[in-house]
Order: sequence, then structure tokens, then C-alpha cells
Amino acid sequence: MDFKKWLKTILVIFLGIFVIGFVVVPLPYYVEAPGATIDLKELITVNGQKDKETGSFSLTSVGIRQATAFTAIKAKLSSFEDVISAEELTGGATNEEYDQIQHYYMESSQNAAIEQALKLAGLPYKMDFKGVYVMSVEKNSNFYGKLTVGDTVTKVDGHTFKSAEEFMKYVKSKKVNDVVTITYLHDGKEKETSGKLIELPTDKKAGIGITLTDHTEIKADTIVSINSGSIGGPSAGLMFTLEIYEQLTNKNLRHGKEIAGTGTINSQGEVGRIGGIDKKVASADKAGVEIFFAPDDPISDEIKKEHPEIKSNYEEAKAAAEELNTSMKIVPVKTVQDALDYLETLK
Repeated sequence: MDFKKWLKTILVIFLGIFVIGFVVVPLPYYVEAPGATIDLKELITVNGQKDKETGSFSLTSVGIRQATAFTAIKAKLSSFEDVISAEELTGGATNEEYDQIQHYYMESSQNAAIEQALKLAGLPYKMDFKGVYVMSVEKNSNFYGKLTVGDTVTKVDGHTFKSAEEFMKYVKSKKVNDVVTITYLHDGKEKETSGKLIELPTDKKAGIGITLTDHTEIKADTIVSINSGSIGGPSAGLMFTLEIYEQLTNKNLRHGKEIAGTGTINSQGEVGRIGGIDKKVASADKAGVEIFFAPDDPISDEIKKEHPEIKSNYEEAKAAAEELNTSMKIVPVKTVQDALDYLETLK
């Protein structure tokens, strides 16, 4: 083989390796993009029966995959894709902890949705509040190294609570540097630990320095089954509630419309803020959704001062819909009842 042919062969090999590496080799980053829009008829049954009415209530999701150089550049050029670091995605949790956190959020979201639907339908149930799952512990918390992801906090200063809201209200009624004693379950064993409360950056009030979600168990004669598979997180709470309520009451809420949305749900039926709503709007639009429910979350003066550019989920959803030039209607909701009131107008 002469030198020119040898050099050409080497260059082709190196170019092939570069292209493969560019397209295939993973980077320490992730790409967030529009995920699936899933008809909840496929996931939810009540007393073993599926929803057979026309139209749909669908959850929307954000797809997450590890980035390569190719997909990272593609994401940077897309209006509805973002490149994020592993720290931004998991908050410093291990992959196992992150999956566990998403599972806990989904479990809490499902129980809250079932509770709200049963309550709205006037059906009996019993909700047992076990405490709050610890989802993460801030490094500046005086409980860092004492509490771990997956622990369930059952008491503060000997007090038990009926919801995470009651739990947080009690803690925030204390002063920064007050010492509190926390009772918690770790691997099924009850333990106690004490520490000083810190000042929370969000509202400048006293706090433990943990993120949390409800650890609940719901019991009812009505059997509601939600097969969410690998889907995690709390953001399907609103749509779960609407689908379950439709099945419980046998009301034709949708009137044949394709309806999607997003938003957490709590014990008061309030719809909470979620992340990645622009991507969920894009997903719903691609799926042919006609109506999209978006959390109309209030932005406090403190948060506005800290983040002047921040918008409510509804404002973000509206901006995404305008960029997509979609005919899909974006409907703001603060509570489940807001969504039900809007559905009444479809008659």
C-alpha cells in the first residue's frame, strides 16, 4: 500500500471513530425534552373497570436521556430542549436515591389524587398520614448526616401531624436556631435526633433544611388502581384526580374532548407548580390535545425579588403555546375545583 492510500485509510478510520464518539459516547450531562402524553384510561381502573367514555384525560411528561455531543448540540438549537448537569437533575443524589425519590413522589401524588377524587364524589375513605418522606437534606442543615433519603419523619417535639402542610406550619412557627427533636423511621426502626433550625432561603423562616413529601396510606371500599410503571414524580396529581373522579361518578366530564395537563395535588385539592411545563405543552400539542390545564401558581414578593424573571406555570405554558402557534387552549387552575368548573362549561 503506498503512503497516500495508507494516509487516507488512517484518516477514514479516525474520522469514523470521531463520528461514532460524537453521536454515541455519553457526556456527564442530560437532555430534557418533550416526553410522552399518556391517556390515563390505560393506567387507571376503578373496581377493576376501565374508563370507556370518549375523549381523554392525559398526563404529560418530560423525557430525560443522557447527552452525547450530538444530542447536546441539537438541544441547544431547540426551543423545547435543555441540557442540564447531573447535579441539576438529581440534586446530588445517587441514581438509586433519585429513582427512590421519584417513586415516593409518585406514591404520594397517587394517594392525594385518590383522596381528592373520593372526597369530591362523596365516597368514604380513610387517609392515614404516616409522616413525611425525607427526599433530600441540605448540607447546611443541622440534620445533615443524621437524616437520610427515604427516612420518614413521624414527629417533631413529640407532636404528630395530619399532613405535610401541618408539619411545615409547626416548624415555621418556631424561630431560627430553636432546637427541635425529630422522631423518624430509618429502615423500619424508630429513632430520635435533635438539632437547631436554620433560616430557609425561600421565605426566610425557620426550617429543618429538608425537602419532603407526604408518606400516606389510603383505605377505601372503592378500589382504585394506578399502574404508572416507570413514570415517577408528583406532577400527574391533577390529571390523576380528574380521571379517577370521572370513573367514580360516571359523569361525562370531557364531552369527547382530548384534555391534558399537569400539576401536583395536595390534601386541600390545590394544584401546585411543576418543572418543564414548556416541554409538556409541546408534548400535548404533538399528541393533538385540545385543552391543557396549567397550574396558576402564585409567585410571592420574596421569590419575585430573588428571581425577577420568574413566571407562573400558566404564564410559561401560554408562552410555549404562542411559540408553537397552537390552537390548544391553555386553562389556568389553582384547584381541582377550578378544573371541574371549567369542564362544566364544555356542556
